[in-house]
Amino acid sequence: MRNEQQVIHISGLRFGAKLGILDFEREGPQPIQVDAAINLGPQALVSRDSDIGHVLDYRRIRQIIIDECTAEHTDLLEALVAKLGKRLMKLPGVIGVRVKVHKLEIFPDCEVAISAEVGAW
Repeated sequence: MRNEQQVIHISGLRFGAKLGILDFEREGPQPIQVDAAINLGPQALVSRDSDIGHVLDYRRIRQIIIDECTAEHTDLLEALVAKLGKRLMKLPGVIGVRVKVHKLEIFPDCEVAISAEVGAW
């Protein structure tokens, strides 16, 4: 049996990343939050199978997000979002990616976020 679409969601992933063009942003990591949705398209429904090799392991997605965001300083939030989208699209079986990166402490009264959508939805 196949369903219409299977999507893996990673929500509220928080860690420090070297990001931004302002002087204080270049001093060290700042807190960000990443939300991602990974579209795997039509998938067989898994009922009793316990073999992680038969699915895209969401631990791998989480680690890729952290690694891509912390590998080097990125000046623009837009560039980081694009880099994440491209990297996640390379995972096996992925047909679409939605990613949103929040800068949590850039302003005292709000957060700023940029999102992008790549591939099929």
